[in-house]
Amino acid sequence: DISPLLKDPAAFGALLDLLEAHLRASFPHIDFIAGECLDSRGFLIGPPLAQRLGIGFVLIRKKGKLPGPTESVSYTLEYGKAELEIQSDAVEPGQKVVVVDDLLATGGTMRAACELLARLRAHVLECLVVIELRPLRGAERLRPLPFHSLLQYD
Repeated sequence: DISPLLKDPAAFGALLDLLEAHLRASFPHIDFIAGECLDSRGFLIGPPLAQRLGIGFVLIRKKGKLPGPTESVSYTLEYGKAELEIQSDAVEPGQKVVVVDDLLATGGTMRAACELLARLRAHVLECLVVIELRPLRGAERLRPLPFHSLLQYD
């Protein structure tokens, strides 16, 4: 739960500092940060991180929430199925994208987000999360995509 980070401006700023430093050290060029705006809090981290990097933020949302033509993907959750969408013109082929979220559990939603970006022929540089719940093995589900987490819980 990142709620305490969101309540504390200094802590949230420190989180953004860590994420920004990681991305600047790892990738010389990023076109977009993408974040899921479903039930996750990736949309709370992604836009300020993108702004710090001087790049745009791309929305990935629950089906039916985005205007215009979209690409969608169905995926399995622990408790059923869901669909995510991205606008068809969100990225151009070959653009470099980092997918950001607050938490990685089973990896299903992040995997679906990466699949949407792949359909648009974007290059996913990395999946980046604040917290990884290792026993749920979500990082394994993301392979072969690069993955980085700041905190890991066993």
